[in-house]
Parts: sequence; C-alpha cells; structure tokens
Amino acid sequence: CAGCRTCCTGSAGPRRSRRGARSNATRTPSLPGGPDLGEGARLAAQQGAWICFEDEAGQTLRPPRGRTWGRRGHTPVVRVSGKGSGRVSIAGLLAYRSGHRGHFYYRLVVHRGRKGERRSLSEADYAALLSAAHHQLHAPIILIWDNLNTHVSKRMQAFVTAHEDWLTVVRLPAYAPELNATE
Repeated sequence: CAGCRTCCTGSAGPRRSRRGARSNATRTPSLPGGPDLGEGARLAAQQGAWICFEDEAGQTLRPPRGRTWGRRGHTPVVRVSGKGSGRVSIAGLLAYRSGHRGHFYYRLVVHRGRKGERRSLSEADYAALLSAAHHQLHAPIILIWDNLNTHVSKRMQAFVTAHEDWLTVVRLPAYAPELNATE
C-alpha cells in the first residue's frame, strides 16, 4: 500500500489474512525461554534455573574437490592444499533466563583420524561442557536436547543422576528442529 491508515499506522489493529487469521508480520516472535515454553518455563521460574538448549555439528577437514576446465587433449593439473584427514566437532549450548542476557558456551574438538580415535564428541566432552556452563551460571540448569546416542548412553545417564541437584534434562521428540533454539 502507499501509506494508508489501516495497515501502515496500525490503527485498525492486527492485519488479518483473507481467511481472518492473524498474519505472522504482526506477531512479535517469542524468544526461547519466553512464555511459550510452558512447563519448562514454570519449572525454571520455580527453581531460578537457566533454560539451556544444546546441539552439535561436525565438519570434515578434507578440502573440497578441485575442478577446472582445460582444452581438449590438455589435461589440467589441479592442486588442492591440505592433507585431508580429520574432523572438527563442536557442541554449542545456549542459556536463557528471564531478566538476564543470554549466554553461549561451546566445546570444540579436533579429531585427526588416528587409529582408534573417536570421530565425534564423547560423553566426557558433553559433561565438561555442562559442568563449565554450571560453573559460570551459578544456578541450576534445565537442559533441553535431542536423543543423540551419546545423550542417552549409560555414561551420560550416570552423569545426569550424579548431578540431579543442579541438572534437569528434558528430551526433545525424535525430529523437532523447530523446538530447539540451536537448530
């Protein structure tokens, strides 16, 4: 429109689509840790806890495949730097609490591809990340994470039960990226 009073000034209330529902443009998005978290937010308010979302990612250190063109009969030589072995894994943890600024904690591990070396983050890496976050936040943590095999392992369950005084774990459904703030 060209500056009409109805939709530009907001005097007529929220804009509605043809079917009468509110459009996404007029809604203010709720931050993770806001009132839309329901039970987790009430639990966090009762305990004075931080709501933490955790997720992980990995990337190979192999360089991208080099390509070029060449005239017919002249095979080009493409040089690619880098050995090409290894992997980088990172786990990130976002912490939210009402009335406080958000915090971001991460753990970075480089795997060099040695024989017998693990190619992903271990339970000890996740435990160190959670302990460091708790040490910095000085409050209980409500941890929301997915069902990665490392998260549900017996070693991680033992860590969670050993730290029940400050750690509460909420598991996400099998595939729910819209519920995890770190996705």
